[in-house]
Amino acid sequence: MANVVQRGIRPLRTALGCSKFGAFGYYTPPVSSSLQQVYEPPAYSDDECASLDWDNLEFGLMPTDYMYMMKCSQDENFKQGQLSRFGNIELSPSAGVLNYGQGILEGTKAYRKENGSLLLFRPDQHAIRMKIGAERMCMPSPSIEQFIDAVKQTAFANKRWVPPPGKGSLYMRPLLIGTGPILGLAPATEYTFLVYASPVANYFKGGIAPLNFYIEDEFTRACPGGAGGVKSISNYAPALKALLRAKDRGFSDVLYLDSVNKKFLEEASACNVFILKGNLISTPATSGTILAGITRKSIIDIARDLGYQVKEQAIFVDELLDADEVFCTGTAIGVAPVGSVTYQGRRIQFRVDNDSVCRELQTTLVGIQTGLIEDKKGWTVEIH
Repeated sequence: MANVVQRGIRPLRTALGCSKFGAFGYYTPPVSSSLQQVYEPPAYSDDECASLDWDNLEFGLMPTDYMYMMKCSQDENFKQGQLSRFGNIELSPSAGVLNYGQGILEGTKAYRKENGSLLLFRPDQHAIRMKIGAERMCMPSPSIEQFIDAVKQTAFANKRWVPPPGKGSLYMRPLLIGTGPILGLAPATEYTFLVYASPVANYFKGGIAPLNFYIEDEFTRACPGGAGGVKSISNYAPALKALLRAKDRGFSDVLYLDSVNKKFLEEASACNVFILKGNLISTPATSGTILAGITRKSIIDIARDLGYQVKEQAIFVDELLDADEVFCTGTAIGVAPVGSVTYQGRRIQFRVDNDSVCRELQTTLVGIQTGLIEDKKGWTVEIH
């Protein structure tokens, strides 16, 4: 299937472009009585790119120019949103998200092609995952079309912040939060959907250097019947204790075990895990305690296309310790090799050379995401 290209919208000469890659772009302006209320005159000319040291870009917050926002009340549907200058938002101290953690987050990226156009990677899957999470958290959610349009608008409005090809990506964070005031435990009365962006490099400081993981057998990330299978904001702060402890000991991240038996692999703090033995690639099944990652889903399909056998199943710790390769996947990290895993004082090393399966999968995925490899699955959405 060919790439999906944004069509049917008028060209707009704008300072949001970047002359090095072409200043013409396409953008659907939001419904507003005054466009000037949405777009303030920029302080830069239309032949200027963001002045950054792209070669030393890290994974961290770097505020860009615009964010997207729309709101709705409980039991209503989201209506037309709009872009505004990036800035703080106002919340009641009794907002549902502050008092009871009623919120869902997503993470998706825009990549710059050699011709200057932008590519989004499977935004529809992120929209579907947000809808599933919102239902679990008793929240209304934007439609799939609204979600994709918001991400498109945010990416194009911040086009000058998208790194040059091969230097990184524009990470976009869609948020769905309960902003209405509430005192007793109940769904909020109002909800806000917003998208902001930041240029980023790889999530881990070492880039594609092999990671060293610690298997956590004290703390657990999720339990059956909980919300571990959705991208709830409440899933992440509890993971900080184990993560910081692991980092203090020199590890990149932690791998969690199941909460019932403490024998089966689940996932790391913010990524899914895979193991390779021979021609078999295995990853823990998403049975309610593991997030169904979009990158995870994509790598499963890519691996099968490349001729590998892939199974989603329960994985004993001993199977991981006997693996040929271990790697992890996620929007922020892409596909990253795990060089070693430490469990109960025993450190096991894995293959991480340039001929590894992990590298083959990583190269294929990045090629599709950046337009260097033909997208035959219709995964990418192109914005000119």
